Amino acid sequence: MSVAPLRVERTGPGGAVVRVILDRPDVHNAFDALLIDALRRTFDRLAKEPPERVRAVVLMGDGPSFCAGADVNWMRASLGLTTEQNEQDAMAMAEMLDAIDTCPAPVVARVQGAALGGGMGLCAVSDLVIAEAGAKFGFTETRLGLLPAVISPFVIAKIGETNARALFPGGRRFDATRALRIGLVHEVVEGIDGLDRAVEVAVRDLLAAGPTAARAAKAIVREVRGLPHQSTRWHTARKIATQRTSAEGQEGLRAFVEKRKAGWVPDDGVER
Repeated sequence: MSVAPLRVERTGPGGAVVRVILDRPDVHNAFDALLIDALRRTFDRLAKEPPERVRAVVLMGDGPSFCAGADVNWMRASLGLTTEQNEQDAMAMAEMLDAIDTCPAPVVARVQGAALGGGMGLCAVSDLVIAEAGAKFGFTETRLGLLPAVISPFVIAKIGETNARALFPGGRRFDATRALRIGLVHEVVEGIDGLDRAVEVAVRDLLAAGPTAARAAKAIVREVRGLPHQSTRWHTARKIATQRTSAEGQEGLRAFVEKRKAGWVPDDGVER
């Protein structure tokens, strides 16, 4: 499956590890309308595949940067757009981010170089973000007289209001250590080789989990968000009861009791 300007590569057992690669290295994988549309359509398709077909998604950028925000030529073209046309552009971005955010399978972001503007939105909608120590981050929109509006719901959910209020207005770039401290990034590693090794470890962890269990574990975070305590008790009880009595849950429990690998774990996978 390939949608320009993306490359989509499948590896792992049955091709269940999907690498979605931003493929505009000459412009540091900056967004334009084509890339935004390609990302949305790609994640819409992945969402329709069953758990055993997509067990992990790695979101990454080719070349020196993960994603450096908006493409200069795309921004230049927006100078001639009406307010309504700008709204349509912004809605396309929001729909793309939502498609990644709601992807049933866990999404791991592999971040190197620059993650700026809309690239910060990609970090915010990924479940696990692993960054190379030299990576630079920033909500740089205000330095162009703009603001991080479309990415804000996803970013604030990730880093909280206090960090958003500190970082949104000034647009200063910051390093991976600060990104880790505010919760935008979950792991910082040295060098590209170290980045690739850390991503592989994360993927192996996901392959060691039951395919439906991993998806349900991701989903429950969204499901219990904002529910009153009494509702969460019933909802979570139903969820675990359903999973325990499923074929996957029964296999996992039997494998644990019998001290063997569960059937979904690859031969080189990590045991529970």
